[in-house]
Amino acid sequence: MKNFEFLRPKSLQEASALLSSQAQSAIPYSGGTDALGLLKHYIVEPDAVVNLKSLPHMKQVGYSPRQGLRIGALVTIADIAGNPDIAEAYPILHEAAREIASPQLRNAGTLGGNLCQRPRCWYFRGDFHCLKKGGDRCYSFDGENQLHCIIGGGPCFIVHPSDMAVALLALDATISIYSDGQTRTVPVSDFYTLPANDPTVENILQPGDIVTEVQVPSLPRNTKSTYVKIKHRKVWDFALVSVGAVVQTSGRSIRSGRMAFGGVAPVPWQEDQVNQQLSGLQANEQAFTSLADSAFTDASPLENNGYKVPLVRNVIRQTLTDLTA
Repeated sequence: MKNFEFLRPKSLQEASALLSSQAQSAIPYSGGTDALGLLKHYIVEPDAVVNLKSLPHMKQVGYSPRQGLRIGALVTIADIAGNPDIAEAYPILHEAAREIASPQLRNAGTLGGNLCQRPRCWYFRGDFHCLKKGGDRCYSFDGENQLHCIIGGGPCFIVHPSDMAVALLALDATISIYSDGQTRTVPVSDFYTLPANDPTVENILQPGDIVTEVQVPSLPRNTKSTYVKIKHRKVWDFALVSVGAVVQTSGRSIRSGRMAFGGVAPVPWQEDQVNQQLSGLQANEQAFTSLADSAFTDASPLENNGYKVPLVRNVIRQTLTDLTA
């Protein structure tokens, strides 16, 4: 890797200033589970690495039934998976955290890092000057694309790798971003950007921006949630397809609900039609099959990943069946 200066700011303001400096290029560093790979393979070549791990007030989890959940960006994935309040009130987050990587990586990786990790496309991670690296070609379009997106792609066809982002999107969560003395809050749905806007980035963060916290609203009574991840192996692997679902039930029907999807698009994905149909949906096999069959009708699979369309539809049907059993 390229030699770099390792900086240890003592405040958010100092960290933001270092990351936005015009004098040198810099990247943030928290758990390092993604940053180290990017550095080692020369995908990023910064002059400086800004260590965020010692910053105050970003390692806390707070929960109340009325006000909801707040998770600092430096909270580890292992701490999320092991938090009893999260497991009881937000099973979807508990399950998503447990699905991430290996125990060793969950102990190091942070929530903020998981949300901001770069895609795992083998062309981006390999020795190819692709669109995402500033080149003029997406090699996956007519190459090895069995793990790439089926919707929302073009001119780059990555899938976003974050499990936590899918779960948080289903929960209608928000993300706090600090920059130059100011903090703004954006919905998870607005945090990520499609390649059509700029194929070199995956989110709205600008130099100097730091994700500090995630807020999750409280859930109404009779709400159930789950996260289902389909992958090649039962151990450490990224999603072929994943579904995060939150539904409020009333008798034998779904009063309201939200579903989000991973492994299918360059961003954590929502199907508006699916979420609209959840309101008032009868909890039976026929209704679930009809809803699933109406999902991803706009999908445009590549040559080798068409299997994802029936796969995600089957997961929708099974997830709703399990949640309303």
